[in-house]
Amino acid sequence: MTQSIELDPEDRKIITLARSARARNGVAEGAAVRDETGRTYVAGTVELASLKLSALQTAVAMAVASGAKSLEAAAVVTEASRPAEADLSAVRDLGGPETPVLLAGPDGEVRARA
Repeated sequence: MTQSIELDPEDRKIITLARSARARNGVAEGAAVRDETGRTYVAGTVELASLKLSALQTAVAMAVASGAKSLEAAAVVTEASRPAEADLSAVRDLGGPETPVLLAGPDGEVRARA
């Protein structure tokens, strides 16, 4: 039996937003981050000939570009079994080492908290 991870409503919200971005855009990953003021930034994977960013890197970049000073939480919806190190680094660069990163499958079930 798998142990479920308890989430507060704000964390559930960013997972739902990330899941929606993934489905709406037909991309491999969807992500959402919440900044220190409670604003959310949602993104999907970016794959251009000249630019490749994961969904979580894109969401962090959107937060920075919008003036966010820190992150409260991040979520990524993906088939992967764990967040990529580059994704964790991007979140930690803005949010600090304690910023939780929630990893959920396409069904929205949280598989891990990094």
